[in-house]
Amino acid sequence: MDTLYATAMNNYINSYNPHTSQTPFDPTHVNPQSLVHSQDSGDGSDNHDPSVNHDGSENQDHYDSVLKFLNQMLMEEDELQEKPCMLNECLALQVEAAERSLYDVLVNNQPADSSDYFVGITSSEACSNDVSPVSSIGNYGYSKKRSLNQEDDRETKMATASDPESDQPDPYDEDLLLYDHEPQQFTSTELAKKMNESSKRGRPRGKKNTITQEIMVDLRDLLTQCAQAITNNNHGSVCELLTRIKQHCTPHGGSTERLAYYFVKAIEARLAGTGAEVYRASNLKKISAAQILKAYHSYLMVCPFHRMSNILANGSIEKLSRGADKLHIIDFGILYGFQWPCFIKNLSMRPGGPPELQITGIDLPQPGYRPAERVEETGRRLAKYCNRFNVPFKYTGIAKKWDEITIDDLNIDRSELTVVNSINRMHNILDETVIESSPRDTILKLIRQINPDMFVLGILNGTHNAPFLLNRFREAIFHFSTLFDIFDNTAARDSKERLLYEQEVFGREVMNVVACEGTTRVERPEPYKQWQSRNVRAGFKQVPLYRDKVEEVKSKVRSSYHKDFLVDEDGKWMLQGWKGRVLFACSLWKPA
Repeated sequence: MDTLYATAMNNYINSYNPHTSQTPFDPTHVNPQSLVHSQDSGDGSDNHDPSVNHDGSENQDHYDSVLKFLNQMLMEEDELQEKPCMLNECLALQVEAAERSLYDVLVNNQPADSSDYFVGITSSEACSNDVSPVSSIGNYGYSKKRSLNQEDDRETKMATASDPESDQPDPYDEDLLLYDHEPQQFTSTELAKKMNESSKRGRPRGKKNTITQEIMVDLRDLLTQCAQAITNNNHGSVCELLTRIKQHCTPHGGSTERLAYYFVKAIEARLAGTGAEVYRASNLKKISAAQILKAYHSYLMVCPFHRMSNILANGSIEKLSRGADKLHIIDFGILYGFQWPCFIKNLSMRPGGPPELQITGIDLPQPGYRPAERVEETGRRLAKYCNRFNVPFKYTGIAKKWDEITIDDLNIDRSELTVVNSINRMHNILDETVIESSPRDTILKLIRQINPDMFVLGILNGTHNAPFLLNRFREAIFHFSTLFDIFDNTAARDSKERLLYEQEVFGREVMNVVACEGTTRVERPEPYKQWQSRNVRAGFKQVPLYRDKVEEVKSKVRSSYHKDFLVDEDGKWMLQGWKGRVLFACSLWKPA
């Protein structure tokens, strides 16, 4: 275990002050500064400090609690060095299950397991012909197998009936769009020939010292042209465009060069028909959970989205539960439990003592004979934290597909104050464009059946879930351009943690969005207004946000982070984003 790293970061956390940090964060070059607490009132209208409750007690944000909790994991849990990241593994397992189901249909002549709704594609005969300077980008190939999924027709029909703003093609693009259940696949021989021809042409003669128009090209525009050529089945244009793009993309460059690098990898996997395999196989690389958590650590230091969602969620639950003797939180998507250390510490300081806290941690099953092992590990870590702060604690871990959970699994006690919480994980659940009985709606119906006193929903706000490749690709370019731009403005370019986070988080998501189709595409965000409609249909009504918590979030973002981060409100949703683009949204609900 890298104890020296964790110890150094613990020391750094104790001294780091995000309010006064003026340079991009690089955890390998730490310059500790004195800790100063901001007293910004948030709206400037009075001297009220959002970090102080109305009863005069301090509402601890404990900025360092999650980071210390994370570092304690890194120092104590040696097995994290051997295990892959919890989220990456469970999502990869879904794709693997999808491929296995299709294999049974095609090869073993067996019906796919009806309980396993992840049905995808397989590919074969990959052919290497990398002519690019970026040698690790991938190979071309082709697949002889085509999906026999009987849901293809239903998906196509449902796609035309879904949200017209996000799903329907622009009129001038309609002839170019091909909606296949799986990616368009080209033969390796033809692509190799085209790529070699494109590579040989190179730059015009006689202009060796001239900065050509190609150097100044907008890589994002070229990527979009490439997607358009794929939908139009124009093999030659695809190869020429890829050759041009690959001359300028690198995972070590500026934000657009990094963006292009991962999109090219995804495009090539799509052309080869290996998107699902590459997405799943990336989890088998020797990158441990400890390494991913270090990268996540550095992400938390420079980006407010997760922290601010937790401040709003935890503060709202805390306010609702004042006076309650028993509090039961059902957390859909608990992962490592990073949301709860700050909350537990706040409960311990409640006048009159903390309530009895029960957390039901829900996540997807892990591979192997102990599918709930890591969900249970999360409970043990939280139990240690509760014991440290003398908070009575009970934990139940559930590792199942969320839409298969029943009310009986949750041990609901009607005498307890019950809260359902789900922050930024619902976009990995399939919707009605893939399965007629939408798993998302099934989960919302279960939550309505729980009849919670509050339902806290945080979502990834995105429009890159359209069934049409070109529309989805364009929206994905906008979305991921924003994410890469954030890192370019807040983190050092040579940061190993930044590179790893981009590779293992952004890169995997790009691969899934671009190169996977049908049930193997598990990155399916929706805009917050679509979630608004879903929740209302499921029998919920929205409740106002707690004003002081919203002001606290605004104040912290304004005083502690880059000026281009934004916090706004729309129709009882708290919105977070970057340079005007909304990336995350959070809201509070109760049964109607």
